[in-house]
Amino acid sequence: MLDTLPAHGAAGAAVEFLVFGLKQAWACLFGGAMLGLIIATRYLWPDGAPLARYDFLFLAAVGLQLALLAARLETPREASVILIFHVVGTAMELFKTGAGSWSYPEANLFRIDGVPLFSGFMYAAVGSYLARITRIFDMRYTSYPPLWATVVLAAGIYVNFFTHHYTLDIRLLLFAATALMFLRTQVHYRVFRFRHRMPLLLGFLLVSLFIWFAENIGTWSRAWIYPGQEAAWTPVSLNKLGAWYLLMIISFVLVSLVHRPRGLGGTDDGSAPGFAQSR
Repeated sequence: MLDTLPAHGAAGAAVEFLVFGLKQAWACLFGGAMLGLIIATRYLWPDGAPLARYDFLFLAAVGLQLALLAARLETPREASVILIFHVVGTAMELFKTGAGSWSYPEANLFRIDGVPLFSGFMYAAVGSYLARITRIFDMRYTSYPPLWATVVLAAGIYVNFFTHHYTLDIRLLLFAATALMFLRTQVHYRVFRFRHRMPLLLGFLLVSLFIWFAENIGTWSRAWIYPGQEAAWTPVSLNKLGAWYLLMIISFVLVSLVHRPRGLGGTDDGSAPGFAQSR
């Protein structure tokens, strides 16, 4: 939906669409660079190289972060989001690989147990994208739920990623809670000349879908593999889309602790009472 339709008919709409694509690409700078390196090393990394492919990806990710900060293409606050995501993601990787959910088939030096340290940057790429897109598109919200409630929801989702291996899987309940909490929430974003809007739940789904596509590229390149992909690559199950959707909630809430959600009037506080009135 659009708050204001672009002027000048099809030409105005085409300009908005082009700028939208360019801004999205700019927001994906870190994640896109990492995905490009994963693809490139799939073809170009020589067998028997003194530096393992996974170690190169880790060092490249660290170097990329430092370069983005030095060039002021990324803010220190966004870098802090990436650090948080790396820690949270690595903890999940350690548990999930131990449970056999997926594995890393190549040997390397920079790792904890069976988890190469570059893997945490895959989660960090999601955090980087969300933090950057919030700033680049000047995102504002209406009918935003209380921040404390979103933190409780995100914590429940994160815990369930671990506990469902041993107890009842409550992801359907978490889907329902997510839908109820964000059902009325609209995200308002500026592309170029105009401010547009869309349901936040739809935004979560679209980003999750693109992450699912990226995960297919990652497993095809054998950066990591799921059970059943050992002998030959097969597409990642669509069931994983639901897991990425829930992970999006965690990612979004973590980013909201650094970039506090703002209403259309520019309100910025943790309780978000000013977001309850739509315009």
